[in-house]
Amino acid sequence: AGEGYFVDTTSQEIDVTLPAGSPGAVVAVKDYAKTWDTNNCIIISNGSEKIGGSTNNAILSTEGLAVTFIYIDSTQGWLVTDDGLQSVADTNPYMVATGGTETTSGNCKIHTFTGPGTFCVSKVAASATDNLVSHVVIAGGGGGGTGSNVAGQIGGAGGGAGGYREVVSPSSPYSGSPLNGYPNSPNRITVTASAFPITVGAGGAGGSQPGPFTSGFPGTVGSNSIFSTITSAGGGKGAAGGPSPNGDGGAGGSGGGAGANNCTAGTGNTPPTTPAQGTNGNVGASNAGGGGGGATAAGGPSSNFNGGDGGAGATSSINGTPTARSGGGGGSGETNKGDGGTGGGGDGRDGGGPGPGQAGTVNTGGGGGGSQNCSNSNPAAAGTGGSGVVIIRYRFQ
Repeated sequence: AGEGYFVDTTSQEIDVTLPAGSPGAVVAVKDYAKTWDTNNCIIISNGSEKIGGSTNNAILSTEGLAVTFIYIDSTQGWLVTDDGLQSVADTNPYMVATGGTETTSGNCKIHTFTGPGTFCVSKVAASATDNLVSHVVIAGGGGGGTGSNVAGQIGGAGGGAGGYREVVSPSSPYSGSPLNGYPNSPNRITVTASAFPITVGAGGAGGSQPGPFTSGFPGTVGSNSIFSTITSAGGGKGAAGGPSPNGDGGAGGSGGGAGANNCTAGTGNTPPTTPAQGTNGNVGASNAGGGGGGATAAGGPSSNFNGGDGGAGATSSINGTPTARSGGGGGSGETNKGDGGTGGGGDGRDGGGPGPGQAGTVNTGGGGGGSQNCSNSNPAAAGTGGSGVVIIRYRFQ
């Protein structure tokens, strides 16, 4: 009695016989190699003395267990006064979590989700501030629109960027974008020890390649990305050449560009968030489509035969490197294409140029570039929107 024993059952089961009991006697045992679940530790009483009021042996079969026995009297014998699991995590005051692609930057761990997954928090931090995580949640970009060679319908527009939402926690600081919602917006997430499903939105499809003398085809809206209470809206579709309604840009995280013939550009920040998750698309002109909106700048307007540029995205260093995301798609132009916005926006297509409208870059939420075919012999589809991404950062040491 009065001793503690580290019991190593790596090779075989071990029997531990307790000493003769006297009131107040103490014996403690601990799983030395975390193998009691494979080879048990058997506690045997001295003669006819009891353990927990029973003459049966006690079987300890939990990995990592530590148990303290105290002898109380002949009726109950040895009673357990303290038992529990002990691990390295018990001495760590910071959060423990898994999920996605895990990297580190200084004292911070970063989880990057480029597709659906689960952010699993197995242990919260001792300080409430350290449980407020930094995050960037970006939706899929909208697909660009395709114009046809039908008079007045040539200029396909750029798709809007996927919605961009960010919070920089003071516990895991870095250089964030102008859209950082800390400390005044409801975008903040304080995690608990639980599983958080992650949704990463796909980019919207680009408008189809039109056949001879057909009307153009608009793109499709991007899909939402979700982390806990944060939802970023997919980018708005890029318009076909016109007239309305095919020539109207779609609403979304950022709005899609419009076609010619006085069509309407798509509205960004739809549904509305604070800070705004994106900007508006812009209008088209004769034989040219407007640019899709980006996270921080609206899409550019087109001029006659020249496509509008996509709006600029937002730059964040949440992953340890300054990276631009959520750029708008450029509109097509019979003479000159519109450029995609910084942050993964796809370029539009020159009317007679090779290939389709450029796709938004994957995992940036960039809008797809618009396209057009000015001759029946050289048709081309518009670019798809780039898929979204979810990035979570917190202090782990």
